[in-house]
Amino acid sequence: MPPSPPPAPPESNPAQAVLVGLLNLSCLGLGYVLLRQWIPAAVCWLATALLLFVALPADVDGVPGGLLAGYGAVLLAAAADGARRGLRAPLVLGGGSGAGAGAGVGAGAGGATRRLALPLALALVLLAVPVGGSVAYGAARDEAVEQSLLARLAEADQQVKSVEGQSFGGAEHTYRKALAVYQELGTKHAGSRAGRLVPDRLAEYYASVSAPYAQKKYCEAVPGLQHLRALPGTVDRGLLAGLTGKADDPLAHSWYECGVAGLGGAGTEAAAAEHLNVLLSTFPQSPYTGRVEPAVRESLRTKAAATATGACEAVVGLRRFGTSVDALRPEATFAAVARDTGKEIEKGDFACGVEQFKDKEFGDALRTMTEYTEQYPGSPQAAHARSIAIAAEIAGETPAAGDRLPSATAPGGSRMVMVVSNDGPGEVELLYTGPVTGRVTLKACGSCTAYGSSLRLGAPKPKVCSGPSSKYPKATLTLPAGSYHFLQKRSETAGTLSAADKSSTAKIEPGYSYTNCLYVTSGFGF
Repeated sequence: MPPSPPPAPPESNPAQAVLVGLLNLSCLGLGYVLLRQWIPAAVCWLATALLLFVALPADVDGVPGGLLAGYGAVLLAAAADGARRGLRAPLVLGGGSGAGAGAGVGAGAGGATRRLALPLALALVLLAVPVGGSVAYGAARDEAVEQSLLARLAEADQQVKSVEGQSFGGAEHTYRKALAVYQELGTKHAGSRAGRLVPDRLAEYYASVSAPYAQKKYCEAVPGLQHLRALPGTVDRGLLAGLTGKADDPLAHSWYECGVAGLGGAGTEAAAAEHLNVLLSTFPQSPYTGRVEPAVRESLRTKAAATATGACEAVVGLRRFGTSVDALRPEATFAAVARDTGKEIEKGDFACGVEQFKDKEFGDALRTMTEYTEQYPGSPQAAHARSIAIAAEIAGETPAAGDRLPSATAPGGSRMVMVVSNDGPGEVELLYTGPVTGRVTLKACGSCTAYGSSLRLGAPKPKVCSGPSSKYPKATLTLPAGSYHFLQKRSETAGTLSAADKSSTAKIEPGYSYTNCLYVTSGFGF
């Protein structure tokens, strides 16, 4: 028998190739399954399983782009390879034996196409699996993004709540972190659920930062209100519904209250002027600006009235108040207040010296009244201040000299003469207080020497001022009758111990004249 001719190669079937390619695009390698090509089908299954392992559950970051690109390449390669393999492969579609079916496939293009219509439709339907999976995954990822944004919003809300009740200075960093989140959510994610909640959150943010103002803690409120006033420059205005300009009036009010309250306060005098100055320059039309000058005057009246009950403490406050007034701008507006403040300080200084004298604080009274006479030499009370200073100096040695405040006016009536002579080396100053108060300075007696001490037992009393009258420097006092306290202060050039102050008393009676000779012994001056 002659050999059989070789079998004819299968006819190409494009519809069948499309069927296998589409089935492979279903992500399940079904085209390979139809061809019974199990190894490449397993490769498709492995690729799909790896993708699902990485992608699920969906999160905000999605699937890495490299993995998606690789998986897409695998699908396209599987579709192309499946189409190549299925172009001429014999398939069993429907009933009948394999050989008969195979022969039927090659019977004609029209018949093959009709037999492949249903499987092709099925393959197209199966393409909905990856497409639907992508849509579902996208929705899950979008929800994950929404939840992530809501979580960030909640975290920012918690940050704001965590610093409620704290000063803005200490909480500013936390506030600004929360504000940055609100700004990002409200602009970059404006369409998200979190983004749509930002305007309400900013209203709560405003309430938290401005809480000290609501509590009338005006000085504490200033930094936070300044921050809120600046928000339109840093936050999208569309998010600040109803908040733009809302901080202006509270800020002006806080500057006013804090500035007025700090006038004359210990350590707040400079800050008080700063608050009022920035109010005047920032809000010139504010009603609080018009209240500044009257409030400053009222503060001066209050502080000046306090000298009646505690002059020394009050004058310290007046000086601090004066420092604040001197720093207020414009100067012309407060020039009259500054002048009045100076007058009240002058009155307070004098009242303080009187208060110290009456409280037996003679050293302080001496210092205060001496400074007063130096600082206000033209004051109508300068002479009285000098008298009080003299009496305070004498009272430092003889406390009884401070029992009565020296009078501001000299008494009338007759006066008695007292001639005071200096019979000793060195200049001597004699202070006296009684019905009148004063001091007189006698030059040194050039030819006079110190007498021997009369303190030795049985030592004769020295005969002072026994030389010619012209020898001794003299001064004449005219004194009203009454009791006097004297204090002799001799210069240190007189001798070793003769510079020691010497106090004494005397009573001046009507109708008499008196002499008082001041001399020096080797130990003490008299």
